[in-house]
Amino acid sequence: MRRIMIWMGWAVLAVVLLVASGLLLADHLTPRASGAASTTLPLQAAQTPIDRELAPYLATRPGQTAATLLHDGLDAFAVRAASARIAGRSLDLQYYMWHDDLVGHLLAREVYAAAERGVRVRLLIDDINTKGLDPALLALDAHPNIEVRLYNPFRNRSGVWRLLEMVQRFFSVNHRMHNKAWIVDGRLAVVGGRNIGDEYFDASSRVNFRDLDMLLAGPAVADASGIFDAFWNSSAAVPIAALNPQTPQALHALAARLASDSALPGARDYLRRVAASPSAQRLVNHELSAHWSASIVVASDPPLKFRSSDRDSWLQHRLIAHLDGAHREVLLISPYFVPGTNGTATLVGLAHAGAQVGVITNSLAANDVPAVHSGYERYRRKLLEGGVHLFEIRRNGPKPNQGLFGSSGASLHTKAFVIDGERGFVGSFNIDPRSANLNTEMGVLFADAGLAQDLRQEYLRLAAPALSYQVRRAPDGSLQWLDRSSQPPRVLDHEPDAGWWLRATTRVMSWLPIESQL
Repeated sequence: MRRIMIWMGWAVLAVVLLVASGLLLADHLTPRASGAASTTLPLQAAQTPIDRELAPYLATRPGQTAATLLHDGLDAFAVRAASARIAGRSLDLQYYMWHDDLVGHLLAREVYAAAERGVRVRLLIDDINTKGLDPALLALDAHPNIEVRLYNPFRNRSGVWRLLEMVQRFFSVNHRMHNKAWIVDGRLAVVGGRNIGDEYFDASSRVNFRDLDMLLAGPAVADASGIFDAFWNSSAAVPIAALNPQTPQALHALAARLASDSALPGARDYLRRVAASPSAQRLVNHELSAHWSASIVVASDPPLKFRSSDRDSWLQHRLIAHLDGAHREVLLISPYFVPGTNGTATLVGLAHAGAQVGVITNSLAANDVPAVHSGYERYRRKLLEGGVHLFEIRRNGPKPNQGLFGSSGASLHTKAFVIDGERGFVGSFNIDPRSANLNTEMGVLFADAGLAQDLRQEYLRLAAPALSYQVRRAPDGSLQWLDRSSQPPRVLDHEPDAGWWLRATTRVMSWLPIESQL
């Protein structure tokens, strides 16, 4: 026993020394940005098909941005694929995750085809989820018209050394780029909550996310391009070629793989579903009406948020200012909802002041990160006591294999709010400490009654009995979940659709001091 204690002591000391060296040498351990600076290519009146179509269209409403909400996954895929096909100048793509799956391959194929036509492609991906993707990313980077950079990357690309680096640089690698943007020719932008992967585009055979993007054309696209340039040229963005040797011969193999993948039965079936979607085709054919407004901006955290003490430049500060100005109604959608003491007080204060305050988040069974749910449940009772209405998304589809810290089973991924039926936000920002303090986030802020009405309708759709449980307090103060899909409504006295072990472990996690990491 004594020998075991000695070995445990040495192990703890080794970890402490490893982390301490990371704190002392962080600037030297972090890979250096070595890419040449570049910026968004200037707009032209008629250089590309998008220029020729949009320039006259936008000229009819100078100073205004056209915006359309993309609720449906097939629509969201169609817009990205179709815009890449008609791109003639540039594709600037910024994502937290790009999966090695059907949708990831189909959209990579569109990006590669655009580069083959001479389109300049800049692809910026957060490095936390790129393990195993280096061969494909390096192959893309080998194309003369494609450059790939990784945000806050690991120096060690695989194996135990990558794990050791994660421990050593814990405090620096804990800061991630959660931004999502698809920018075409500097004319069109898709900004919102979707990463690139099957579950975000209704292509998964298991469980698909309910998510939301906004398609933009007009002055607000320049905001998105400016944000992209700031991240691309920051010291946190490192060319992948500087981290791993290039293998140009792999480009041809990747191109062949992407072409063959698109001919597989699963790909053909998915593309047929996209083609058969009336709303997707209306989007592709520019037949959907957009909301026009001069009060639409794309905003983001600074690229080096983790080194900035000026919180006024953080996205959180702008979102709080919007909430503070609420009078009648505040409707929030956040899959990961950990409001904290201050956030809870703000929402309860708004309810006490007479505003209708509602929140939609994931139920425990639907949450892909139960540890986050443990942070949420600490505040659930206080929110209900304070007059806040809570709705929890029902688990959608078969139960996935769910661990304590993640699975593929979340059914809600939308991050948005609408205030007083007049203004709102759609983006990547969760109402939790990680979005507030650790990750960089971005999204669209707007003040337009038409967009607000569309977003309010999405809130009401998600809060409807078919999709959500309503949480309420019982007469004895305990919590109840109301299943309004049956008549009469069924009352549940514990977390619905979740087994006792998951409920118990989540409760235990709620006692741990991990909220700052959620």
